[in-house]
Formats: sequence, C-alpha cells, structure tokens
Amino acid sequence: MSSTQFRVFLLFSAGYFVSYVFRGVNLGFAPLITHDLGLSAADLGLLTSLYFLGFAGAQLPAGVLLDHFGSRRVTAGTLLFAAAGIWVFGAAHSIGMMMLGRLLIGVGVSVCLGAAFKALAQHFEAARLPLMNGLVMAVGGLGGVAVGSPLTWVLTFASWRAVCGALGVLTIVVALALWTLAPETRDGHRQASLGTQFKGTWHILKSPAFWKIASFSVVTQGVFYAMQSLWVGAWMRDVMGLAPREAAAQVSILGFAMMAGCVGFGAAARGLEKRGISLYTFCGIGMALFVVTQLLIMFGAPLPTGLLWAAYGIFGGTGILSYAVLARHFPAHLIGRGNTTLTLIIFLLIFGFQIGVGGVLSLWPAAAGHYPAAAHLTAWGILVALQIASAIWYVLPSGVLAKPAHLQTGQHS
Repeated sequence: MSSTQFRVFLLFSAGYFVSYVFRGVNLGFAPLITHDLGLSAADLGLLTSLYFLGFAGAQLPAGVLLDHFGSRRVTAGTLLFAAAGIWVFGAAHSIGMMMLGRLLIGVGVSVCLGAAFKALAQHFEAARLPLMNGLVMAVGGLGGVAVGSPLTWVLTFASWRAVCGALGVLTIVVALALWTLAPETRDGHRQASLGTQFKGTWHILKSPAFWKIASFSVVTQGVFYAMQSLWVGAWMRDVMGLAPREAAAQVSILGFAMMAGCVGFGAAARGLEKRGISLYTFCGIGMALFVVTQLLIMFGAPLPTGLLWAAYGIFGGTGILSYAVLARHFPAHLIGRGNTTLTLIIFLLIFGFQIGVGGVLSLWPAAAGHYPAAAHLTAWGILVALQIASAIWYVLPSGVLAKPAHLQTGQHS
C-alpha cells in the first residue's frame, strides 16, 4: 500500500467512524433522554431514526456531488452540518429541537460511506476492493464498539450533553484533516453538468441489475443497523434480562465482531473468487447466515450469549460486499451515484424499520420502561419475514447480471 493509498484509507475511514458513532450514540443516550423528556418507544424510535431519514434524503444529491466535485471536498464540507447537528441535539430541551439535530447529523454524514468507497475505487484495483471496503467498515465498526461499554463508562462521569459537545469538536477535526490531507482526485467526467449527472442516477434506478444486486442486501443491512443502533439494547434488557452494563458489553462484542466479519469476508471473497465462487454468491451466503443467526437469537438457542451476538455482528455486515459487486458491474463514472443510491435505499429501510419496531413495541403496555418479550418477538419476526422474502428474489435465476453494465445504464456521465 503506497503512502497515498494509506492516506485515502485512513482519512476516509475516520469519516466513516464518526458517521458510525452518530448512528448508534442514542443507544447509550436512550435511558437518559427517555427519562429527561418522558419518551415512549415510538417517540424514541422516531427521534433516533431521523438520522437515517436525513442520511437517506441526502443520498441522491450526495452521489451527484461526489462524482462532480470529488470525495475530499464533499465529505469535509458536509461534516460541518453533522457538527452543527450534534451541538443542536446536545443543547436541546424539547423533542422538536432534538429531532432537528438528528436530522442535521444524518445529512452531515450522508456521504461518508459513499465517499470512502468512491475514493478507494479510484486508488485501488478492483480485485482489492472487497478487502479495502471491509477494512473501512471495520474502522467504522469501532464506532459501534464505542457506543457500547466505552460510552456507558463515559456517561458515569460526564453528561450526555457534554458528550455531544465533544463529538462536535471531533467532527470538526476530522473535516479539517480530510480537507487538508486527503489527495485531490480529478474525475474525467467531473465537468459534466449536474442535470446530466442526475440522469445517470435515474438510469441506475431503472437498471434491473441494480435491483437484483440490491434486493437481499438492502433489507438485511436495514435490519442490522436498525437493531444495532437502537433496539438490540432494549431486546437484551427486556427479553434476555441483562443489566444495562451487561447489555452494553454485548453491544461492544457485536461491534468488534462486525469489524472482524467485514475484514474476514472481504479477504475471503478474493480467494473464493479464484476458486470459482462469485462475489454475488458469497455475499448471499453471508446474508443467509445472518438470517439464521437472528432466528437462533429469537428462539433462545442454547448457546453462549456472547457467541450469538458475535455471530450477529460477523454476518450482519456481509451485505456490504454488494458495494463491490456494484463497482464491478457499473462504469467507473457512475460509482459514486451507484454507491449512494444503494445507501439511500438501505437508510430509508433503517428509518422505516426503527420507527416500525418502536410502533410495534408501543402496542404493548410498558412496565418501568420495559416491554414484554411478545412485543419484541413480534417486531423482529416481521423483520425476519421481510428478509426471507428478499432472499427468495435474490436467488431466483436471472440473466440481468450477465449483460454489460453500459448497455443497461447507458453512457451517462
């Protein structure tokens, strides 16, 4: 890895780490802000999910901006919105202002993942992308670890509002580092008009190949992040009877496992392709194992708790390989828009799933802030059914992936 490649990896991984911390920080804040504002499960689900709504809503323009102005400028600029959002959230004394803060955060970190994948695709050969994408996801996964036991420990001596202030400062530092240290990469299609670039996004959305690749991935990723960033903590406390500190420890185990899974699956993908197993097939196997893991958790399989949640983390991130599948199938000048379009759908589903789980839980009366096991099982059962339906579509025979990408998307800049 050259020094330039290392800089690209490190700086854009830092941006995704910040994004991941913001994604799950309400997991640690939840008991505190619920107590302070008297929120129901539905309220908490809506408040937390606004991050994902802001994130999703910014994806299509973000993809166009990435392909037009480059990853360095767009990521550094949008992170300033995230810093403003966490400061608004931390200073808020009403749910309305907190909602505004979460929305701003989502918009601010909306390009972090797509920008990282685009930058990697511009500096690394295609064969290394599954591994490099996995490594970026692993660094981001440290954010998932941070919102477990480390955040719980910090909240023993600092208020959640003070933590928000510190996160804003961290975000500004990362934005400055990206602006000053990340290499400028000029895209040959960069000067195309914005209108022409939006046409490229539209052709991706009309592509049968895109939907074939995305089908299973968007649902499993939507479920994984909707649960990991909010509801797994409630499941552990309400269904498994874990104390808050024990639940936080399991969340950190899940985060570490996701890091290991992203790196391990990314590395294994390259070797298995040499043995004739396609990246598309390998990704599908990993996602299927994620569904099996969820069923084992739901039905209380007689396995160690740490092992079950480690498996949830390991297999939960395998859908990320779909980004590498897209990068191989679509032309280079559409990579930014392809990535952000896929991310848009994932985050719309996360938004819907988080609200949906909160709505289902609220159908049952809460006792001292806890919901009955039947409520959690009903909510998660619906999510598993959706994943199984999407898996069927994913494995159905189809010839769309055999067609050259440029014939399906057109030569749009």
